[in-house]
Amino acid sequence: MREYPVNSGKGGVFLAQQRKQNFLSGAAVLAATVMLVKIIGAIYKIPLLNLLGDEGSAHFNAAYQIYNFLLAVSTAGIPAAVSRLVSASLANGGRGQVRRYLRVGLMVFTAIGVAGTAAMLIWPQFFADVIGDHEIANCIRVLAPAVTFSCVISVYRGYTQGHSNMIPTAISQILEVLGKLIIGLAVAWQLLRMGASSADVSAGAIVGVTVGLGIAVPVLVIYCMRMYRYGPDGRGVPEAMLTRRQTAAQILKVSIPITLSSSLASIISVIDTSVLYDRLQNGAGFSFFQAKILYGVYSKGLTLFNLPSAFVVPLSVSVVPSIAAALAVGKRQEARNVMESSTRVMNLIAMPACAGMCILAAPIFGVLFPDSHEIGPLLLQILSFAAYFLCLELMSSCFLQASGYEKVLLITSVTGSLIKVALDWWLAGSENVHILGAPISNIACYLFISVANLTYIRVKTRESLRFGRMFLRPLVCTVIMAAAAWGVHGLCTALLFERLGGGGLAAAVCLFGAVIVAVAVYGVLVICLKAITREDLLLLPKGEKIADKLKIR
Repeated sequence: MREYPVNSGKGGVFLAQQRKQNFLSGAAVLAATVMLVKIIGAIYKIPLLNLLGDEGSAHFNAAYQIYNFLLAVSTAGIPAAVSRLVSASLANGGRGQVRRYLRVGLMVFTAIGVAGTAAMLIWPQFFADVIGDHEIANCIRVLAPAVTFSCVISVYRGYTQGHSNMIPTAISQILEVLGKLIIGLAVAWQLLRMGASSADVSAGAIVGVTVGLGIAVPVLVIYCMRMYRYGPDGRGVPEAMLTRRQTAAQILKVSIPITLSSSLASIISVIDTSVLYDRLQNGAGFSFFQAKILYGVYSKGLTLFNLPSAFVVPLSVSVVPSIAAALAVGKRQEARNVMESSTRVMNLIAMPACAGMCILAAPIFGVLFPDSHEIGPLLLQILSFAAYFLCLELMSSCFLQASGYEKVLLITSVTGSLIKVALDWWLAGSENVHILGAPISNIACYLFISVANLTYIRVKTRESLRFGRMFLRPLVCTVIMAAAAWGVHGLCTALLFERLGGGGLAAAVCLFGAVIVAVAVYGVLVICLKAITREDLLLLPKGEKIADKLKIR
């Protein structure tokens, strides 16, 4: 393992350069991994949800909310805390303390994980009733071991990320999603053939989640044993080390606030699911079966809703250190430029994706989920607006983090989440709105958080953000692209749909043609209207190479 120099003099400069290089390399790895994981995830969830149907999709998504919480903890909460502590110890040459963070972290979080697993195995029906779907007790039983696996994985991810090594995180994420794809689909399909209930088929699909996490654990253990060997345990070495109790207290002190913040959305989703089920039945007057169908269709829409933000996450991660470094040395103008550039790049990614989802909602839903309830396209159209504001919320939240306003972020996030739950309670209980209240409340939630975050930054930053530079040109490109997508799809449908047999294949061809033309039109517009600059592209992993290939100077 490479020795890190002490952060002083020329050695400090070397350390800063070394970490910057490691960070940029890690950002590229994570960006590629996120894209690959999302592609595999779509390959997994789209056929799975078709296999389960609307009712089974409701069971699966209700139980999946627990997995999303575990995912938030294992990929953002605990790893961020452990990574921060390990990185600081390495910078000061504290290799013994680094080992202690790993060992104590494993002891603490494994114990927490085992307790969570035991609770889910002993009281699965209680958790099912809390979520609002009393038929998913078996799903919760199957998911129980994943709690322990997630806690162990999170410590190893944080440990390796503290060494500026993102490869183990990427490998474990790919193993997780492959487990879901191969094991989950196979078990669900076999149970369906055997005539199992929709709830049990959903439990079979969740087997893939648990198996994928279980496979990732030994892989991470073996990787760390081979890569990070520090020799003697440090006994007798003149190094100031915390006791095990002090180490555990420090890990918990750092990890609990970060975990609560990063998993807030997942916690709210669990509460939200319970509220939706309750209001659809006790407010709008639907039966439990009808509520399941409506929630199942909404679950299918959420699969597409989360895709645009997946491509924004790597960008948001990469800009935080740039903004923080600029503010640390008083370069507010430079920090403002990074915020504006990153928001413009985010808009260039999110705006066309969400606009295309809105304009082509009916053909997209019809091609991907042909046997679903007719309300699906309308749900997806509303969710497309929410998807954009989610991307803006992610970016603005990173600005607050980089500027040292984490407490403000917690306030805006909690307030937005409360708005979402309150609107769900009100709208989902209406006979005329019912399940449409869920995507509407998503819009209100993420719009509020985004506006509040950007307003706070504008008030606190001496150099106000220039919103016209961030939004205007991407919006112009998006409007023209959306018009092209709408026109081409209509033309293809009129000319080719009947000639190709008028079935699912014909609909897919028309949709694919519209998407290809829209992407081409959008790419030309972005370059011709100079909607993106070389400085913008430098924020992306491999951005300089992209700029050179596009001849953007």
